[in-house]
Amino acid sequence: MVCVVTKAAPLAAAARPEIRVALAGNPNAGKTTVFNAITGARQHVGNYPGVTVEKKEGERTVGDAFVHVVDLPGTYSLTAYSLEEVVARNYVIDERPDVVIDVVDASNLERNLYLTTQFIELGVSVVVCLNMVDMAESMGRSIDTELLSELLGVPVVATVASKSEGVEELLTVAIQTARDGHGAARDVRYGRELEEHITELVELLEGAGGLPGVPSRWVAIKLLEDDQEVCGDVARDVPGGEELLDHVVRIRAHLEAVVGDDAELALADRRYGFINGACAEAVTSSAEEAVDWTERIDRVVTSRVLGIPIFLILMWGMFELVFRFGAPPMGWLESGFGWLGTQAAAWLPDGPLQSLLVDGIIGGVGGVLIFVPQIMLLFLVISLFEDSGYMSRAAFVVDKLMHHIGLHGKSFIPMLIGFGCTVPAIMATRTLESRRDRLTTMLVTPLMSCGARLPVYVLLTGAFFAPQLAGKVIFSIYVLGVLLAVLMARIFRSTILTGPLTPFVMELPPYRMPTLMGTLLHMWERAWCYIRKAGTMILAASVVIWALLSYPTPPAGFDLQGEPEIAYTVAGRLGRVIEPVIRPLGFDWKIGISLTAGMAAKEVVVATLATTYSIEESEETGSTAVREAMRRDPIFTPLVAYVLMVFVLIYPPCLAAMAVLWRESGSWKWLAFAVAYTTTLAWLVSFIVYQGGRALGLG
Repeated sequence: MVCVVTKAAPLAAAARPEIRVALAGNPNAGKTTVFNAITGARQHVGNYPGVTVEKKEGERTVGDAFVHVVDLPGTYSLTAYSLEEVVARNYVIDERPDVVIDVVDASNLERNLYLTTQFIELGVSVVVCLNMVDMAESMGRSIDTELLSELLGVPVVATVASKSEGVEELLTVAIQTARDGHGAARDVRYGRELEEHITELVELLEGAGGLPGVPSRWVAIKLLEDDQEVCGDVARDVPGGEELLDHVVRIRAHLEAVVGDDAELALADRRYGFINGACAEAVTSSAEEAVDWTERIDRVVTSRVLGIPIFLILMWGMFELVFRFGAPPMGWLESGFGWLGTQAAAWLPDGPLQSLLVDGIIGGVGGVLIFVPQIMLLFLVISLFEDSGYMSRAAFVVDKLMHHIGLHGKSFIPMLIGFGCTVPAIMATRTLESRRDRLTTMLVTPLMSCGARLPVYVLLTGAFFAPQLAGKVIFSIYVLGVLLAVLMARIFRSTILTGPLTPFVMELPPYRMPTLMGTLLHMWERAWCYIRKAGTMILAASVVIWALLSYPTPPAGFDLQGEPEIAYTVAGRLGRVIEPVIRPLGFDWKIGISLTAGMAAKEVVVATLATTYSIEESEETGSTAVREAMRRDPIFTPLVAYVLMVFVLIYPPCLAAMAVLWRESGSWKWLAFAVAYTTTLAWLVSFIVYQGGRALGLG
């Protein structure tokens, strides 16, 4: 459990050269756009200590102030319902940022200000960033920011972060607020009955010393809300805490009898009453009804008839774009690495060093890096889907189908993220309330084709399928992954993970025009992870694979019985051991080596094939030569190439994804089960496709 309170310090920040800013807000309020507008490319990503929640930080110099910004996880409240909410709240309490910028969606003001009221109750210095005011105006709403600021008692700055409008003013106000400290924010008043008990608890807390560093009123409210994190801290850190909690239980029972609702609902109603009153004063609507384009578009893209066809067309279009527009720059990179390999071979004398550099490093790493254009295009389209608001619609569209397999549309969000990378996709399952839903989604998400598998698909389709068919072949592999995920989810929910379906409300954010900077930043962040992997892990793997494929060399006069020298190496012998198992799939020992190496990272499958055929075809270099060598290899046919793509799709994900699955599931047994079932499923499906293809005369 993450501790809520660890340090005592005044919440008001003192003036100093560095201003620490926490950026908070609801999901889909444009918080990431604000963060990008403030920090630009000066960002770095890590994890919060001790948890798997991503931590984004950035810097900005404004006048004489150095602003350090931490982008908190998106959250609807500061009540500890999810790990993200706990992390966001603990950061504000424990780390004491000088100011919190609360990003509020101006077109959905009532819901977004709920989090604002909780920051005010917590006693922190808050600046409200009233984002997307242009969208509110397009809906016929006008917001008096000065009046809203007066009603809330905190600064309010209107922005359109997608156009960088108001961002400089926001920073100026935030810096001034940080230096001035907490102002005269207005507390929410909860009515006579609730206020009497809040006051009673405040007096009891202060009499016992309270929790250090946080207002006793906020602690009292959280106790009435039955916040388990705060209750645990009171029991542990406040003298007589257990007796106090027993008293709180009696108060909650009394309130439920008096007001007809439990205390948490009563408090929430009063907060919304305060918010509605402020909005009634500060927000005016035009007499003319604004055109609701979001609703009009949703009638088409989320309809029962057109929703799924539109989704499939967009997915198909994504893969066509990736393959067709990514092919020319891929060819340029391929030519560049081919030239580099030729020059290196000419500069260095024949021998192990030349083979290591040309076949191992340039052939292996270069064989992976040439796919960067396709990877960037894939992440570009996924970023557009996320930033425009369509990603949530895709989940909504498949929600009915997901119900048939024992899940709901919310589970499809991690699966869609899995098209980019399995690691964040598995981490995204934390948004699911039920452990059964989380485990089921974690187990099937690796069946979605991540970006690391794309180089394998592109290499094989480029070698064995006509250009006009390549995109369709790749699309079929992605569809197969989705269908298998649906099938396995149904099996798991009917057998090992039975239980009722957890209800939820699907949130559909308004459509937005993605910003150029935000989209490019999202694309670059993900693509850079791929490039960095190629320069570190894949480089190391390529060197190891080269060594295993090069040594030992057969002694002079040794009879290889018609086999290439590579069959005598460590890798060749390992391939021979596993060949009987994979022979029914149409694979030989060389393919077995690449699949074994691909357990580390799927890109290594490409690096291994490139190294293997570079060593065998020592007179040629470059990916084109590798494809030509694969075409000349009698083991390879279009059917075998397709089966290899199917196997790579299904068998266990990379080591990083498996480590995250173990950490998120909390048990190595679930990891072992995931590895076992994906390996078995990969063999069975590949066997059916290969043997079925041969029976149809496709072999």
